[in-house]
Amino acid sequence: MTALVKLEGLSKSFAGIRVLKDVDFDVQPGEVHALLGENGAGKSTLIKIIAGVHAPDGGVIRIGNEELKAITPHEAAKGGIATVYQELLLFPELTVAENVFLGHAPKTRLRTLDWSQMRRRARQLLDSLDSPDLDVDVKVGTLSVANRQRVEIAKALSQDAKVLIMDEPTAALADADVRRLMTVIKRLRERGVGIIYVSHKLPEIFELADRVTVLRDGALIGTRAIGDVTEQSLVAMMVGREIGQLFPKPEPQVGETLLKVSNLSFGDRVRDISFELKRGEILGVAGLVGSGRTELALTIFGITPATSGTIEIEGRAVTISTPKQARNLGIAYVPEDRGLQGLVKPMTIGQNISMAALHRITNGIFINFKAEAQRAADAISQLGIRARGPEQVVGQLSGGNQQKVVLGKWLETEPRILIMDEPTRGIDVGAKAEIHALMGRLAQKGMAILMISSELPEVLGMSDRVLVLHGGRLVTTIDRAHANPESVGAAMTRATLAQEAA
Repeated sequence: MTALVKLEGLSKSFAGIRVLKDVDFDVQPGEVHALLGENGAGKSTLIKIIAGVHAPDGGVIRIGNEELKAITPHEAAKGGIATVYQELLLFPELTVAENVFLGHAPKTRLRTLDWSQMRRRARQLLDSLDSPDLDVDVKVGTLSVANRQRVEIAKALSQDAKVLIMDEPTAALADADVRRLMTVIKRLRERGVGIIYVSHKLPEIFELADRVTVLRDGALIGTRAIGDVTEQSLVAMMVGREIGQLFPKPEPQVGETLLKVSNLSFGDRVRDISFELKRGEILGVAGLVGSGRTELALTIFGITPATSGTIEIEGRAVTISTPKQARNLGIAYVPEDRGLQGLVKPMTIGQNISMAALHRITNGIFINFKAEAQRAADAISQLGIRARGPEQVVGQLSGGNQQKVVLGKWLETEPRILIMDEPTRGIDVGAKAEIHALMGRLAQKGMAILMISSELPEVLGMSDRVLVLHGGRLVTTIDRAHANPESVGAAMTRATLAQEAA
């Protein structure tokens, strides 16, 4: 069988740094070929070469039987290659149908846009993706992430895509939307579409993939049939070592209460929540999408100040109306979206690290750049940030290293209480283990950590106690000894089931 796309000996360098080294890769008709590797392994560069965004320095690209040295985005589209990026490339002010057929809309005999045919064909494509609920005339900006993603897939299919590249497609999806997307992918595979699937989530890989290719430091480690590998062997291929413990949770040394929240509310998003967080404790927060997890963090940190209730720090009642007040009280917040809320990507590591504690290295209006560079160098060393140095632009780093920069920025404020919202979202398994180990060390040094996560294994593996939220309310608190998938899962869904029964 002729491969839809085949790469042979592909190489690529940026600024003298080789990011791909003689890589071979192919995708067959009706196949899901997973592409794995740590952040910085070369996955993004590889798929961008296939999509025509980057030109390789060496090697051969074959689309069907045609041999090329490089392709343009136009040639990729003409060859039936479409890409659904993690950051969806849609126009929010245009309708679903307009986005689907942007650039290749059907025309009438008078060469004007055939609006009725465009809507009809968009409707047919969405129906084929099991999306009858999507209105083709609604503006894309009003849709959920999951629905926008389906629009992006319909857009690819409207161009008769034979190869669909999916870059971390489930990173921002709820569980129900993930299941629905998997159904769509399996349906596309049955139609003969070849799918290149990039993801850090190994359970998805084992459910969907026919083959898996692993890259490490730009080099091909191997391509295997999915039946020939295990999670442990894939992890070892990705990181070059065995990870014996993904959740290295040391025995806690819990001290006095640092944070006490009593009847805290913010409108209908946070409702009458009370809990205590102690020195040296990792307190997990679990709940379904919309349960109020992030809203609780935003309220404590002063981004959305509480409308009622009290917050105490070490037994003293405080008012937190701004993030600056929270910082001055010893609270730090590592947000869910590091790209939009945690970092300024065009700036350097040094500039980002010093951002939250700039007052410590300024003299009036002047910044002590030597001190800034030294603090950044210390953070790079202590947190294991893989970078050329403090002067490297943050946007050039992998996701795991960007997350460490966000963490380093807030550790510069010397917090006593650290709120971490989705601390390992979108980073590879090796970086996850490093972040978890760092959290354990911080807790052992006496820091109190409030950890919000949608990944139940992370909640169970790292928490000393678990708060379960639903509908903005605290459902229950479960200690580590009794926290398991059944008990936490039941608490997360209990309120939903009660509402449905009513």
